[in-house]
Amino acid sequence: MKRSSIEKLTILGLAAAWTLSCTGGPKPNSGTPVVVYTAREIVTLDDERPMVEAVAVEGDRIVATGSLEDIRRELSGRDITIDGRFEDHVLIPGLINQHEHAWLAALVFMTEVISIEDWMLPDGVVPRAKDAADYRRRLREAVARHTTRTGSSSSTEVFYTWGFHQLFHGELSRADLDELGPSIPIVVMQRSVHELIMNTRALELFGIDQGLIDKAPESVRAQINLAKGHFWEQGQFVAVPLVFRDLYRPDRYLPALERVERYWHAAGSTLVAEPGGLVAPALVAAQNKVMGDAATPFRMYYIADGKTMVANHAEDRVLAETEALFGSAKGMTAFLPKRVKLFADGAIFSQLMRMTEGYLDGHHGEWLMDPQDFAKAFRIYWDGGYQIHVHQNGDAGLDLVLDTLEANMIRNPRQDHRTVIVHFGFSRPDQVLRLSKLGAIVSANSFYPIVLADLYSEVGIGPARAQEMVRLGDVLRAKVSISLHADMPMAPGQPLLLMASAMNRKTVGGNIAGPNQRISAEEALRAVTIDAAYSLRLEDQIGTIEPGKLANITVLAANPLTVAKDSVAGIEVWGTIHEGRVLPVRTPDR
Repeated sequence: MKRSSIEKLTILGLAAAWTLSCTGGPKPNSGTPVVVYTAREIVTLDDERPMVEAVAVEGDRIVATGSLEDIRRELSGRDITIDGRFEDHVLIPGLINQHEHAWLAALVFMTEVISIEDWMLPDGVVPRAKDAADYRRRLREAVARHTTRTGSSSSTEVFYTWGFHQLFHGELSRADLDELGPSIPIVVMQRSVHELIMNTRALELFGIDQGLIDKAPESVRAQINLAKGHFWEQGQFVAVPLVFRDLYRPDRYLPALERVERYWHAAGSTLVAEPGGLVAPALVAAQNKVMGDAATPFRMYYIADGKTMVANHAEDRVLAETEALFGSAKGMTAFLPKRVKLFADGAIFSQLMRMTEGYLDGHHGEWLMDPQDFAKAFRIYWDGGYQIHVHQNGDAGLDLVLDTLEANMIRNPRQDHRTVIVHFGFSRPDQVLRLSKLGAIVSANSFYPIVLADLYSEVGIGPARAQEMVRLGDVLRAKVSISLHADMPMAPGQPLLLMASAMNRKTVGGNIAGPNQRISAEEALRAVTIDAAYSLRLEDQIGTIEPGKLANITVLAANPLTVAKDSVAGIEVWGTIHEGRVLPVRTPDR
């Protein structure tokens, strides 16, 4: 099977293609060479052969696993090459970044990072800003460097920074930024990337004024405070198109995408999925340019943004317009057909998720899609046979999703719909049982408790709810499939770190958040391999090391199932085998 045919196979139906490719097995005298890789350990996650001595690869497919003797016997008469380069390494199924956004991940390479946690980037560690005083000092120094670099105190070159969080760093307003740099356009992106704060010079540069805001719907205007230069959730839609036109200039964005590509490969990734795939033609073209070429070390799959489709098109055109997107990605990038992303409530990092018991200080969360719009979109895609992925963070947001799912199951029953609850910030035990009965599955950000549980126990949420956020233990006990994701920069895009977060739940303050919600090493590894593949309906193609599947393998220095739990995140990644290509991580000595 030629590598270039994978996108076509996806569109025709991966399960059917896999069955077709495997029925005959390897042809005894085809003449195609087979490479047999041996390693110190090979973890397959194949229930029939969980650990093997060797794996045989023909082209882009795995054709046999087992001992060397087993493989020689099975492939008798074939041209076999034994490759022992991994004798000191461990092979595991190729790691999957189940939910990422390349354009958001690029922010850490295009902006001044001043965040609430340390960021380990290829150029070194960016230390966290531990409190308000530390943040303002770092911000002032960064603005001064920007001014020196641009060569003018009245530069039109915008200063962008990401990572601010008001609960860690104190309140920040337009007036604060005006004092910091009255002639420098400043844009502060909150840690969630669901909020923007701008100074007067930036507002003027982008032409954002009350007249522009007055043209927006009431629900959008309600999430804007122009006096403070603050735009959040739906209110961002007034500012983002204008701001991003500058931020994502090709001269800045393309180099950042190249760094994102190397970053994900260095984390051992063999597939990256972007639920809520981009619909802006310029951004799609940029990502195709970098992530679509034949040298890209992983596949990049998009899932359509249903929110945008329903907002921009008549109801009877929504499915057709969604399907028109499928041909816009090229090469190593592709849209996954019959999958769509919708949105319930607001960002967890902004404390704008919808909570049934509210917040300790009396503020309220927000909807990313008004409930009536969400219900309409869900119905359209449900009836179209789509697998629906839904962004959710608060338990009231989860109620909306489950109520809507249940109503559609009653109205139009579907089997194996695999509706995916995405992020899964806050939930209740009764909701876990309910989503199990409804046939939903979970894609969780296991990093949330690490950075948020301690502070949210004190501010806004309280310990009873904050310590139980991302309740993965309960989900697995309810026999619900889980996958883990980073949603970078909501978490670093490193599957091993996500594994460690789910296994340990050790916060930045050194506490254990909700010990009963920890999961085992094998459960965590499955959540970034075969169960992540299941959540994307790709389990027949990837996720385990077994015959018939694509030869996607991650090469590690140690076995994540047997090392100490607190060592998993630090396991060295040698590189990957991607669809048969051996791809070492780029380092000074490689």
